[in-house]
Amino acid sequence: MTPYNRIKIPAGFWTSLSQLGIAPHEVVRKARLPLTIVTEPVVTTAQYFSIWQAYSDLIDDTAKGIKLATGFETVHYPPTVLAAYHARDYRDALTRMARYKQMCPPENLRISEEDEHCTIDLEWSYTEQPGPLMLIGITLAFLLELGRRGTGQPLRARSVEFSHSMGDVQSLEAYFGCRVQIGGNCNKLALHRSDLNRPFISYNAELLEILAPVLDQSLSEQQRSKSITDMVKWIMKRSLTGGRPDIQTVAGELGMSHRTLQRRLTNEGTSFKDLLTQVRHEQAREYLADPSLDINEVAFLIGYEDQNSFYRAFRLWEDETPSKWRTEHLDANSIN
Repeated sequence: MTPYNRIKIPAGFWTSLSQLGIAPHEVVRKARLPLTIVTEPVVTTAQYFSIWQAYSDLIDDTAKGIKLATGFETVHYPPTVLAAYHARDYRDALTRMARYKQMCPPENLRISEEDEHCTIDLEWSYTEQPGPLMLIGITLAFLLELGRRGTGQPLRARSVEFSHSMGDVQSLEAYFGCRVQIGGNCNKLALHRSDLNRPFISYNAELLEILAPVLDQSLSEQQRSKSITDMVKWIMKRSLTGGRPDIQTVAGELGMSHRTLQRRLTNEGTSFKDLLTQVRHEQAREYLADPSLDINEVAFLIGYEDQNSFYRAFRLWEDETPSKWRTEHLDANSIN
């Protein structure tokens, strides 16, 4: 398996299942996977999703399934989560969660702070396949659970949004302590920004001095083993909408300076500007193949502020207008 497709399931996952009255082997059988996965828990993304889907099928209600987030005992936290649990405050904990989550895809967390709220968007790394609803629900629930355990306070979310039905909405609202929106465009948790300053009673500076350097080194080694070009293009694709990602922002997400990023891209025979053009071109073709999107929307989705700029760029790429390209390709697909 490549680093993109190598996921280690923490032992605490199986322990928590048992505490809910669900035998780990029952989940594995339901997922139609080898029973050895329980003792040798390194799986592919597809297998990982199958395990979560099997758990969901056995629980039979996504809202009830979030009990797994509250039942996951601290002593079973993997090192990446321990580093967050023993952080200085809630903001530090969430930052560490997002950073170290890069070592165990496919979930990816994007955190942004604005005005009185902090928003955490759940996205997927290196896979076009959306994650199982149960995994989505538990991931967002655990982020709030982390804050509650760390601060020792019954924190409430500001709002929660799910793209698909998640079972009993009332149960979800009772857990998150806020309104839950179903059928949104994404999966995200909004917190009260003031809660991020709350100190963690579980703060352990000595343990962090041991954990953080080891985790940071592992993350750096993992990132070096991947193509920086692929990583930059992936970050660009999820950052294009309504604007153009700059090299400082992308370098920051990768945990390096913009000069280091420039040097590594040069070593791979490309540049930030060339990759941005490639990504816009690739995304333009993908969006234009969807007849439900009008040209203005496509321009916005790939980071152009106006349609005219998009038209000029597209003519350079394809030697024809976006409208003509769409008509030709839609006609060709209908014939096939």
